[in-house]
Amino acid sequence: MRKITTLIFGLFLMACQPKKEEARQPKSPLESKNVIAPITENMIAHSVLYEANIRQYSNEGTFNAFAEDLPVLKKMGVKIIWLMPINPISTTKSKGPLGSYYAISDYTKVNPEFGTLEDFQNLVSKAHRLGMYVILDWVPGHTGWDHHWIKENSDFYLKNRKGEIIDPIDFRTGKSFGWTDVADLNYNNMEMSEAMRQAMIYWVKEVNIDGYRIDQAYAVPQEFYETTFAALKEVKPVFLLAETDVYHPGGIGLVSKFDATYDWPGHHLTKDVAKGEKTAIDYSRHIQKSLRIYGPENILVNFISNHDENSWNGTIKESYGEAGHSFMALNFTTPGMPLIYSGQEYDLNKRLRFFEKDSFPKVAGKTMELIQQLGALKNNHKALASGKNGGSFKKLKTTKDNQIYAFKRGKEGDTLVVIANLSKDYAQFTMPFDGEFHRYQDYKPKRLSSSYQYDMKPWEFWILIQ
Repeated sequence: MRKITTLIFGLFLMACQPKKEEARQPKSPLESKNVIAPITENMIAHSVLYEANIRQYSNEGTFNAFAEDLPVLKKMGVKIIWLMPINPISTTKSKGPLGSYYAISDYTKVNPEFGTLEDFQNLVSKAHRLGMYVILDWVPGHTGWDHHWIKENSDFYLKNRKGEIIDPIDFRTGKSFGWTDVADLNYNNMEMSEAMRQAMIYWVKEVNIDGYRIDQAYAVPQEFYETTFAALKEVKPVFLLAETDVYHPGGIGLVSKFDATYDWPGHHLTKDVAKGEKTAIDYSRHIQKSLRIYGPENILVNFISNHDENSWNGTIKESYGEAGHSFMALNFTTPGMPLIYSGQEYDLNKRLRFFEKDSFPKVAGKTMELIQQLGALKNNHKALASGKNGGSFKKLKTTKDNQIYAFKRGKEGDTLVVIANLSKDYAQFTMPFDGEFHRYQDYKPKRLSSSYQYDMKPWEFWILIQ
């Protein structure tokens, strides 16, 4: 009798177990969303942003190849991964052999050049497991000429007096940008706006991405962002980065709708400082002006390279010479969010081709070591937090303010002092500041005193922790 009872109980337990086929089925992205905590202001405040150029990041140029290196990004302190457009590329009026990432032919599909939708979902899931968030580069201002809207809904596009769909117009000149491979969208058409909104919701809801970098953000009416961002946030908290600044159409009103925007003026200024055309005084004035105009709510993205700068204006070596590491350090320590572009960590020394396949060698050197150290500082020091609850910022005066830029960051007992020689010449100076610190790279003691005279090499910088 006992054997029969045991047998029946065993059969009952087996019946309660899910079938093997059912057990193997993967969870949907939303069912798995708790793998990573929702994005928060505090996380954003300590974030390092990484722009990933999937096509050029590896020889394969695929989602899977990029995903293999996610642990490397984590060691660099990266918290948010911005993927350049992953959508299929239009071939009509295309530029170059492969076309531009920004000539989208379908907003809800992936470029087969990069892999499958499942490959992309696996990339997002792996990033989440490693504690990193993924945002997509979104192109709401125009589509490629292959997009099905061209034939099915021509009123979705802006047209000339002849009724012909046009490419985008430069707001500064009233003439074409020269982006002849794309067609300009018409935001007076509410049906088009709703279709765009639903496409953006799709990637957040179905694939569990964590937000967007909005290309040419100033070209889209603010009303679209208000409605769309509210809809996205009903699904989950998201991070929203705009390719714009207060000097583009929309000004501070547009900027305030996003978590972060670009510091284009700062980027151009730092290149001028590196060339000796501007000084540390000009850089200091820019920082103070930006803090005053943007306020603590709007985080500026600080960068020395991105996809446009690298391909069209030059490598970091071409633009900054020996000053590259100095401005990397300042981008991580001044108020804002530091950006790393694909290959920057490997001393990328070539202009990556934009419309065709390219790649770069991954040989880690001093720049990788520097970025890892700076990433750890940004992630872990309250003083370097940005945004509404960011660390304080105070410029420190020296006797060589035209060469030396020095400042202090602090929050809740955490204090950092940064001193940089922003010139190609040696500098001797004094600074009315006293304190006991440690060097960030090796934690060796470093004392600052009003009675000391300091000597700094060209482009040398100190980051001191109290």
